[in-house]
Amino acid sequence: MKKVFIDGSAGTTGLRIRERLETRADLELVVLSEELRKDPSARRDALNASDVSFLCLPDAAAVEAVAMVENPATVVIDTSTAHRTLEGWEYGFPELAGRRARIASARRIANPGCHASGFVALVEPLVRAGILPRDARLCAFSLTGYSGGGKKMIADYDEKRESYLGGRQYALGQTHKHLPEMAKVCGLANPPVFSPVVVPHYSGMEVTVQLHGADIAAIADCYRAAYDGERLVRFVEDPSAGGFLSSTDLSGRDGMEISVHGDPASGRAILVSRFDNLGKGASGAAIQNMNIAIGCDELSGLVA
Repeated sequence: MKKVFIDGSAGTTGLRIRERLETRADLELVVLSEELRKDPSARRDALNASDVSFLCLPDAAAVEAVAMVENPATVVIDTSTAHRTLEGWEYGFPELAGRRARIASARRIANPGCHASGFVALVEPLVRAGILPRDARLCAFSLTGYSGGGKKMIADYDEKRESYLGGRQYALGQTHKHLPEMAKVCGLANPPVFSPVVVPHYSGMEVTVQLHGADIAAIADCYRAAYDGERLVRFVEDPSAGGFLSSTDLSGRDGMEISVHGDPASGRAILVSRFDNLGKGASGAAIQNMNIAIGCDELSGLVA
């Protein structure tokens, strides 16, 4: 039986991971008491006693936690931004070509960001296939449920403040923390112009990339090949309902739907990924990576 420790289990992602793993008969959770969960010595012991340690911490605290790990067998899965673009860390999106095998043997796995997951799933296969050039200058926007903002934002929305009834765009200065991984993982020379928008529903995410001069048929073929046989990321010909694509349709699930839409004659196209910001965008992806790392069924504890 594998031992699992969640460092930072009081946050939104940590709590979700813990809830999902508590019912797993194949795992033993290493749990610290409320008095010890911030004690450095107790955390160090738990990190090194576990087969898998999830870090659900702010960036600086995640870096400190990694420095505590001395057991060479411990797999660390970091859900923060701290290690996603660093050498020696495997980017935890197994559906990308060659990643699954590397995740299976890695001891340091960086869980992708939620917005980045949707962007990378859309763009990386196209860059790899040569359909998009590496120097492409892309524009993207993302609709996200407010749970992605953590406990404070959840509390703010639960109070139903009048100003929170509409979509709220943020990161206006183009410094969103997911931009570096979007560019690096996709092999882009330039990060996209990116507009994330918090919308007034709890969970669910929809990432859209806009293109001019696109070969829509070639893009669809590329997605079919890239995600053929995948159980969590699927290309869907037309997932719309009466011409609408809702950002909540995959809420509560751990899968992701990829689609391409537009006008073939003009080449104006939109690429769309839909998933749950708490699922494939956070805790679901972390558990998928753990499953791969410990050699069990990849979908154990997940809802496709």
